[in-house]
Amino acid sequence: MTAEPIKPGSYPLDVRQVVKIVVYSLLLVNFTLYIRDDWVIAEHTLHNTSSLLDLTRAFATTIDESAWIFLLILFELETYLLSDEPLPRARTLLMQGIRVICYISLSHTLYAYATNLVGIYGAVPLEGITSLCQMIDQDVSYAYNLVYTKVSEANCAALSSATQFVYIDPPTHFIIEDRAGLVIEKQLGWVDLIEATTWLLILFTIEVTVWLQDRNIIEGNVFKFLTIIKIFLYTLLWGAIFYWIYRAHYMFAWDEFVWIAGFIAIEMNVVEWRGEIRESKK
Repeated sequence: MTAEPIKPGSYPLDVRQVVKIVVYSLLLVNFTLYIRDDWVIAEHTLHNTSSLLDLTRAFATTIDESAWIFLLILFELETYLLSDEPLPRARTLLMQGIRVICYISLSHTLYAYATNLVGIYGAVPLEGITSLCQMIDQDVSYAYNLVYTKVSEANCAALSSATQFVYIDPPTHFIIEDRAGLVIEKQLGWVDLIEATTWLLILFTIEVTVWLQDRNIIEGNVFKFLTIIKIFLYTLLWGAIFYWIYRAHYMFAWDEFVWIAGFIAIEMNVVEWRGEIRESKK
């Protein structure tokens, strides 16, 4: 792109830059909240026999958020801060290495979400149990709408009035749900998988755009096609936001909104960069 090399005072804090700083700061705050949530849920889903893959699945959201933060930083560098001067080979290799690690992490997220769905659809009926109070000595947790609660004599009657239950993590049998909770779990699982896939596709459209503009290509049907695809993909993300609001997962909805804002900032960088290329061709 045509930006000058980074110098003190080279990038005044106009309104757009202030908005970007606020959005990126909010993403870091959300990241710490997700670490806390993953840790709380892991106390119910992990046990002494859990494998390394079980551990990474339990902290899939933390791993996913980490990868996206690094990718956001890379895109900010590539589309706004870095000049057209060829980067030193060492710096280029470092950025490429970080990008590969991020892609591997995001692929792991898809694996974790897909494995989670397989586990949900493989739920095993809990035979002979018609009340949670029959499970008070079994060291199990009751899950409903992603809220996990250890079943005890004090809470078993209040947690669920259902008469049919399922294990959702056989063969360890540490988590149980009723049928209504299983329906919600399936919906949430699909939303997670679709949302993660959608973000990867958005990432692909930005990568293609950056690759083209690095070569001073700024026009053509490919840009029109990418724009249509991105409109559709961002619409899917807004659908996820509305679903999470419906399920009272307001933090998920807020986080999604902030991430959309973060990538809109990147899209604005790309548009500004495209304008600079257009001006340089006149």
